[in-house]
Amino acid sequence: MLLKCSDEVLDDRVIVTVAGAIDLSTVAALRDHLLRVVTDNPGGTVVIDLDEVVAVDDTGLGILLGLAGRAREHGGDLRLVCAPGRLRDRLSLTGADRAVAVSSKRASID
Repeated sequence: MLLKCSDEVLDDRVIVTVAGAIDLSTVAALRDHLLRVVTDNPGGTVVIDLDEVVAVDDTGLGILLGLAGRAREHGGDLRLVCAPGRLRDRLSLTGADRAVAVSSKRASID
């Protein structure tokens, strides 16, 4: 399955909407895209909207957590948007939601 990323600037944030599956075959492209966004926006907040993601494997979770750390090293932050469901349950089960702020809707990101 293909992975698509699209960016938009909203107020002082960059929102990256991700669609498709985040797995071993797509994680390198996702990492490269998100790393560019984080690097191009030092001190800013990057919001990753996962509502159109159908699956995330352990490698994908590791990339998201690693990029959150990278954003914080540069004085910024990384947050996730993920509606309740299987993916949100996985973030909770793995503890990823304790390492990165997760909101159900874009509007609830503060």
